[in-house]
Amino acid sequence: MKTIKLWENGAPFFDSTFGQDEPEMTYYPASHSDDAPNGCVIVCPGGGYEFLADIEGEPIAKRFNEAGIDAFVLRYRITPYRHPVPMMDALRAVRVVRSLSVSYGIDPNKIALMGSSAGGHLVLSALSDYNHADDTDYIGRFSARPDAVIVSYPVVTLDDSFTHADSKRLLIGGLENEGELEVLLSAEKNVRDDTPPVFLWHCADDSFVPVENSLMYAAALSAKRIPFELHVFPKGDHGNGLTANVPGAREWSRLACDWLYRLGF
Repeated sequence: MKTIKLWENGAPFFDSTFGQDEPEMTYYPASHSDDAPNGCVIVCPGGGYEFLADIEGEPIAKRFNEAGIDAFVLRYRITPYRHPVPMMDALRAVRVVRSLSVSYGIDPNKIALMGSSAGGHLVLSALSDYNHADDTDYIGRFSARPDAVIVSYPVVTLDDSFTHADSKRLLIGGLENEGELEVLLSAEKNVRDDTPPVFLWHCADDSFVPVENSLMYAAALSAKRIPFELHVFPKGDHGNGLTANVPGAREWSRLACDWLYRLGF
């Protein structure tokens, strides 16, 4: 494992009084049978923008390693940081991995971005705004568009009908342009024509983030004819990472790896 700072010369908007380290990634390399460039997944844990859930970080990275896929776990900034800081961290992570691709043996055209719960919202927000400017150094010139996206029980909408209220409050609550941001950060309303393939999974009995979030996003992808794969499992509730003890839902990681294989990862 190796830890990589997102900004070597200091992260924009970093405030040491917030009690958090500067944003960074931990690299989990997989074992490879040949020297061909490998695909990778950048994993963004959830936690409602309040904390980063360990269960949605390293265990998932190691599961991708078992499938022969390199992984990175992103420690992005959370409350009291507000939008757009977490999104900037996710976009920077893609740029950093792409900038390191040759030295790390990674295919720069096979970089997936994955997020769970609020981490899913982070990923989909970044996907909607991957041209967000980064003029801090030469790495900002690399594309921040991922080549595939995986989201687990994601917060998709910030509309009060189906959103996760605490995630919304901590990300944009009370900001001067909160109403505008509610629309801009509702991913189902901002699907780009060049959105890469998306893998979604959710549990129908999710008591924290209603399954309608994934259903709405899948419908928006379908309307744009963006390739996607959606799995809704009857049981599993929310926030269980690999969901190893839940029959049915525990198959999501195998299905996601198979999906990545079909994309050439």
